[in-house]
Amino acid sequence: MSDPIVDPLRASFDEICQRLDSSGSGEAREEIKLDIISLFKTVDQGISDLSALKEDIRTLVEKYKQMSQEASGDRAPQFTGAVPAMRADHIGASTFIEKGWSLISLGDYPAALQALSKALSLSPGDVQAQSLLGWAQMLNEDYDDALATFQQVLMKEPANSLARINVGYICLKKGIFGEAIEHLSKAIRLDNDKKATLYAHFYLGLVYLEREMYEDAENFFEKTLKLGPNLIEAYYELGRAQWYAGDRRAARETWGRGYQANRFNPWGKHCKETLDLVDQGQEPPRSQQS
Repeated sequence: MSDPIVDPLRASFDEICQRLDSSGSGEAREEIKLDIISLFKTVDQGISDLSALKEDIRTLVEKYKQMSQEASGDRAPQFTGAVPAMRADHIGASTFIEKGWSLISLGDYPAALQALSKALSLSPGDVQAQSLLGWAQMLNEDYDDALATFQQVLMKEPANSLARINVGYICLKKGIFGEAIEHLSKAIRLDNDKKATLYAHFYLGLVYLEREMYEDAENFFEKTLKLGPNLIEAYYELGRAQWYAGDRRAARETWGRGYQANRFNPWGKHCKETLDLVDQGQEPPRSQQS
């Protein structure tokens, strides 16, 4: 397969190689030396430029994923972990772990599943690989597989709060509310990861809202907004909890605050749309927006 970046450099390499093999005089070899140095510098600079571009592309991917997530109403915890610290190993598992992390970051979940499965075949039981595999499975909506994977992680690392909120989210999606409450409450008690604590409160609010336990739902959504005022969807859900608890004035005020907090966020727009809906005498949606 032709590569427009590598092929010209490879052609220069081959041409220099041929000249070197047939060179006779010291003067010719000196000229070849300068060409080798020049080619090396060109490739080295190219690697540096491509690495910078690669990081810029990651930023572009994150922007796309955020816009896509907001537009679709996806509630899955966002994958924003740091690049995993790679250890040297003689079996190559770390290479596939790093590749899996990169593929999840790029949103290519099927390819990430392949890479991380390979990592685990080389290093069975590796917790880092299992955690990333669980993320890939969850984001690929393979919920049963993800649940089994994260449970293996928690058996080894009971204090892994991110794994717990992921299990809580999956249980919420599957309607296993009792188990969702157990894991999310545990993440709050651990309180060892700000992101996990924030999402644990939000997902507990959703669980209690689904169970029509509106006072408890309000409590968790209010705590969510104290921890993360920019999680605009919490305004929308808090308003729904207040509305169905009978406090319609408070619901209107909450949706208004959500819209004012970020008019351009899809959840801010949901708040405004819901305000318009109830002003027309209609009821807000009982089920979660998706």
